[in-house]
Amino acid sequence: MPPDAGGGGGYRPGYERVAEEILRLIGESGLRPGDRMPTENQLASRLGTSRTVVREAVKILSAIGRVRAQKGRGLFVANDQGMLGSSLWGSFFLPADLDHVYRLFEFRRVQEAAASRLAAVRATPADLRAIEEAAGVCREGHVTGRRELFDRGDDDFHLSVAKASQNPFLVDAVREARRLQRQSSVIGLHGTVGGHAEEAVAEHAAIHQAIRDGDAEAAARAAAVHLDQTLEDYRREIQRRVFG
Repeated sequence: MPPDAGGGGGYRPGYERVAEEILRLIGESGLRPGDRMPTENQLASRLGTSRTVVREAVKILSAIGRVRAQKGRGLFVANDQGMLGSSLWGSFFLPADLDHVYRLFEFRRVQEAAASRLAAVRATPADLRAIEEAAGVCREGHVTGRRELFDRGDDDFHLSVAKASQNPFLVDAVREARRLQRQSSVIGLHGTVGGHAEEAVAEHAAIHQAIRDGDAEAAARAAAVHLDQTLEDYRREIQRRVFG
């Protein structure tokens, strides 16, 4: 496993590190959703940086739903009460801590293998159509080079498989784990990751085929392979950005 880049990997802009520090400050201060945060000036002074850098960090945290800026009132901890975004988990997950990112993938591997296994047994015809359509959108995004379309199809595919498990707890877990993964891309890796898109399209097809065939163990294996390959893509990208 690569070393933790949280302390100073050269590939990370200052506002990413400050965004991570603000998340840590929220957790250490015991701030809850809805609580008022220090002002931008106070954060800059406390973190030893400029107000401009703090403002850029706050923009990132606002975009991913961790901080809410109210004009004329200040900054507040966002009222994000998702399964993994609650105060219990929110202060735990630091998206620039590589060990946390790897543990998140480990969690995703377990939950999505379970969801795929159940989907192979429980999927309705409507579920199968939704999975196939999402895989098609993802494929189209890759073929046409439209990253936003690929990402939308990817999200829809994984959520469709989770919904086909007929287990609402798995649906919530898959949704929230993917949201946290996006945080790691925005803060920890600064942008989109990777050259795994072509393989991901084929891996989606394998998962869909196993679910359609009603082969629970093949579906679980295909999901596990997909998550392992996605994690390997993250590892390669981290190595590239840290070591060049």
